[in-house]
Amino acid sequence: MEQTNLPDVFDPRIHAAGPPHGAFRALRDRAPVAWQEERAVLGWPAGPGFWAVTRHADVVRVLKDAGTYSSWLGATQIRDPDPADLPFIRRMMLNQDPPGHGRLRRLAARAFTPGRIARFEATARARARELLTAAREAGGEVDLVRGVTDDYALLNLTDLLGVPAADRGLLHAWTERVIAYQDPDEPAVLDADGRPVNPRSPAMLAEMFAYAQDLAAHKRAHPADDLMTALATTELGDAELEMFFFLLTVAGNDTVRSAAPGGVLALAGDPGEQRRLRRGEVGVDTAVEELLRVHPPVLSFRRTAARATELAGVRIAEGAKVVVFHGSANHDERVFVDPHRLDLGRSPNPHVSFGDGPHVCLGAHFARLQLRVFHEELLDACGGVELAGPPRRLVSNFINGVKSLPVRLRQP
Repeated sequence: MEQTNLPDVFDPRIHAAGPPHGAFRALRDRAPVAWQEERAVLGWPAGPGFWAVTRHADVVRVLKDAGTYSSWLGATQIRDPDPADLPFIRRMMLNQDPPGHGRLRRLAARAFTPGRIARFEATARARARELLTAAREAGGEVDLVRGVTDDYALLNLTDLLGVPAADRGLLHAWTERVIAYQDPDEPAVLDADGRPVNPRSPAMLAEMFAYAQDLAAHKRAHPADDLMTALATTELGDAELEMFFFLLTVAGNDTVRSAAPGGVLALAGDPGEQRRLRRGEVGVDTAVEELLRVHPPVLSFRRTAARATELAGVRIAEGAKVVVFHGSANHDERVFVDPHRLDLGRSPNPHVSFGDGPHVCLGAHFARLQLRVFHEELLDACGGVELAGPPRRLVSNFINGVKSLPVRLRQP
């Protein structure tokens, strides 16, 4: 395989213009496991480099093989954490390997029950209808992110967690700090030497963790039908509970917060497929899977080679970083026919937008429910959606975020 003159898919600014599908295809065809330099960018220091994995089969192989490709050794972000912070970061389920990961996942699954999620559907539906109706009645032209989807995702999450209404703004601020840390619109917090501070470091999460402990104590004294009551009454230790609150707050919010406007952006760009959906020629559940394929909420996840291995003919040294790119895997011509065409009836649709293997997204069923309800209510609320201006995307090589999406909601 040719490992020279390969495109860069690391620089966060590249992804702000939309997924670099040309670069991904070049890597899939020429070097499906390609070495990438970690250059200093946006104030963040250079790193040692990593192997970018872009073909669907290889992405699935990495995600399923936790014994070879570890989440615990170097955590799951491309940039290396400060060595002093690594033991702290490893407390999170996301950054653990089996069997420890499995124990935490089983405890969380008891709280994340299908029954609790199903009971939540009516609340999510009423919220989507209210937000979309208000946007249409305000003149029909709206920034869908600011006017609808940000509130939809955040309020759904805080209801499920059991966060008081007065505290919801805190969760939004904490999520922005963690997710948007590469974006110039969210200036980095600097240390005494002028270097950016990792938003996942103990110092940056202290406020959130103190809140989690206060909320857990309140739920033990005043139990309710919510996730924090369920988690606060399990065998989780204080540190584990804090990390679960962090994971649910950030991942639980930003999955739908990214996927909902991303799906509308895809629909607005293809009036023909939008008409198929409106006519009932394809089911909403099936359409949601295709919208997730073309706009995955997460762009990349990192693993670390626990031992020397070989992937797609490339020798990978023990300790090397291995990064899978979900958006590339979801457009692999070896798996998806005409992958750059939006096909809301696509079946089968083995996208990896929620990952695969032991770390497959624990809240995927909750996210799918919210997205299905949102698109069903969008169909009822208006006669179609079209772009009213260019979208603004998050500057990130991790989250496929949409910061602004001006649209026109046509009358029913």
